[in-house]
Amino acid sequence: MSYGTTLRDEVRSPGTTPLIGIYDMYSASVVARHYDGFFVSGFGFAASHYGLPDIGFIAWPDMVAFVERLRLAFPTHHLLVDIDDGYVDPEVACHVVQRLERIGASGVILEDQKRPRRCGHADGKQVLPLEEYLEKLNLVLESRQDLVVVARTDATEESDILRRAEALAATDADVVLVDGVRSVEWIKRIREVVGDKPLLFNQIAGGKSPRLSLSELTDLDCQVAIYSTPCLFAAHAAIDSALTDLKRSDGRLPEFVASEGIGVQRSTELLEKNISRHHPARESVTV
Repeated sequence: MSYGTTLRDEVRSPGTTPLIGIYDMYSASVVARHYDGFFVSGFGFAASHYGLPDIGFIAWPDMVAFVERLRLAFPTHHLLVDIDDGYVDPEVACHVVQRLERIGASGVILEDQKRPRRCGHADGKQVLPLEEYLEKLNLVLESRQDLVVVARTDATEESDILRRAEALAATDADVVLVDGVRSVEWIKRIREVVGDKPLLFNQIAGGKSPRLSLSELTDLDCQVAIYSTPCLFAAHAAIDSALTDLKRSDGRLPEFVASEGIGVQRSTELLEKNISRHHPARESVTV
């Protein structure tokens, strides 16, 4: 299966393609019941794999191993992978991109931040000189075969945002992302300078960008929307609530209602789907 081509065709189809941020195999298993596209979020992976903030702790072999597990369990889902700055060195970036493509990633996002890096919606971001980033980006583009490459800028100064967005659109990158864009008006301005290049919009709870529906993004001519952390933040709230209730009840589990709650049976059935996806005849039996 040509995963890059499949995602590229989806991006070019009418409407805005949603890719949902997942942080581990279980969250991906739940998302797979609702959407056919994953975003392998650096924020979520740093939080779940290391228990650390998204400021540059991720080691590329860990990310590659995670994507390999995802592809094994989800053979037909889109997998867009956040590779941050390509792990600093351009040749490392190329190596990681080739490894990811071989194990079935659909695409990657490569940013222009310099170290110490930050979450795209955090303050204090610094960017590489444009020429230095373009050199890294072009090496990555030359090293991929079919993989979708999203060129991302984290520029914050208004003139620099437009200058970099226009330069990124002029490359062979498939999609452009300006992260932390603050308003609908700025989405329109960015769209003007990138021409007909597909545009990606990143939404994160508590972030700097406006909350927009897929219909609104389609009207703004944004071809892709990534949702970085809905699963991670929902899990945080749900776990905290469940343990608060458990402590309040002196350790007694709440009464379990099979039709409403998640118990061992429903959890096991969810995970069994990750086996049956490789056996279409069995998938219809396991629900």
